[in-house]
Amino acid sequence: MRRTVKNVWRLVRVTWILGRYDALFLLKDAKIAPSVTWIAGLAPRRRGLGRKGERLAAALQVLGPSFIKFGQALSTRPDLIGEEVAGELSELQDRLPPFSGKAARRIVERELNQPLDALFTEFDIEPVAAASIAQVHLARTIEGDAVAVKILRPGIEDAFARDLELFYWLAALSERALPSWRRLKPVEVIRTFAESVAMEMDLRIEAAAASEIRENCDDDPMYCVPKVDWQRTSQRVLTLERVEGQSIDEREKLEEAGHDPREILRITAGAFFRQVFRDGFFHADLHAGNLLVDTQGRVNAVDFGIMGRLDRDTRRYLAEMLLGFLLGNYERVAEVHFEAGYVPRHKSKAAFTQAIRSIGEPILGKPLHEISLGQLLGHLFKVTKTFEMETQPQLLLLQKTLLMAEGLCRRLNPDENMWALAQPQIERWARENLGPEARLRDAAAESLAALRRVPRMLERAESALENFENGVIPNTGAQQGAWRMGRLDGVHAALGLIAALLAALLILQLT
Repeated sequence: MRRTVKNVWRLVRVTWILGRYDALFLLKDAKIAPSVTWIAGLAPRRRGLGRKGERLAAALQVLGPSFIKFGQALSTRPDLIGEEVAGELSELQDRLPPFSGKAARRIVERELNQPLDALFTEFDIEPVAAASIAQVHLARTIEGDAVAVKILRPGIEDAFARDLELFYWLAALSERALPSWRRLKPVEVIRTFAESVAMEMDLRIEAAAASEIRENCDDDPMYCVPKVDWQRTSQRVLTLERVEGQSIDEREKLEEAGHDPREILRITAGAFFRQVFRDGFFHADLHAGNLLVDTQGRVNAVDFGIMGRLDRDTRRYLAEMLLGFLLGNYERVAEVHFEAGYVPRHKSKAAFTQAIRSIGEPILGKPLHEISLGQLLGHLFKVTKTFEMETQPQLLLLQKTLLMAEGLCRRLNPDENMWALAQPQIERWARENLGPEARLRDAAAESLAALRRVPRMLERAESALENFENGVIPNTGAQQGAWRMGRLDGVHAALGLIAALLAALLILQLT
């Protein structure tokens, strides 16, 4: 009861601010605390208010760090808030007034357990960037390396914990008030958001992400990721090699410096495609400030707090889905959704194929440079709502990132499409991962995995058989179940062994 009263009181403050910016529509649509939202609707309006999404973004800025990050997370959910609002929230700027340089120095010394002078010969008191979770200071190590030092805001964990409690409470209320929202999993959305924020507030996790993506991109000398200084990194402090360059969307300045926008776009498109499809680990915060072009024309990525990850099966399903659209094979697109479990089995595959066709026909025959994969996924998620397709958070994050990347492409070079420039890589990846050779390779891998399980399964089957021959019959339900399982395991082992041997023979014949 006490927690409910506290949340209601905090909801009053939140709704009052939303009311001042005429941004109560989300709470009204979710039918959350209608009396509170009605009262908040009486709040005096600010002047010069814009569209719905702009009003909501302005209110979230006032409400503070947790709400800013939540607004950015909501921008990946057009199924919840609509495409227009989602698009405007994607422009929500994560900027806040900085905390003091003295506080920053104290945090660094406490976290790294050394005086600042023992770590750095230079440390700028004024930050170069300040966001909701952390701010960045430029420095130089005692070894002479130019670095950027990212430092968490004081007390940020407690502030987020308080707001997350409110978010969970509101999500649970919306599920109870609107059963149709359960398919959209509001509570799970908040849980995913909480996990993402928790990772962002441990800068060692961001350091690990930077290290992993740097290793993945090691084969591309024109796409660079700064090196982590692990000796000067902790939970609240991250030290990276300093990167200097021009923001990737400032075309005129790039051309003045002698860079070719088309080449920069080709580098960026290729790197992003490899991150998504080859590595399954991609930079998911691709605004212009996070991609810098240096004097040598290399694209440097920074800020790895928001990353996306796709497992191998999801990447394959996604590739087959997009390929099916581009080839007009709508039946295959529908089959992929059912195979992946995205659409329930009881739904009509024929009706779903027809819905897929309604998305694909408008783009079929268009040149590749006129096709937006981000918009294509967005239309797909909208149509599949009718077919009870469950939310796929990893694909929603990818869609948002695709839209951001394609937007950067248009600003850098309106006449080009990033996917047209990356087409050679796309075709090579498709041959290696979607063709007959790839399927044979997967079958061989599955057979080898089955072979590894055979000895243990045969041992269990042999033990069960010995007991049976010796007249040892289990006399309890649990023992009988285990005994039957041993016999079944023996059958499965034999079948697995036969399948593995057949696969091995097939491979030998084809090589």
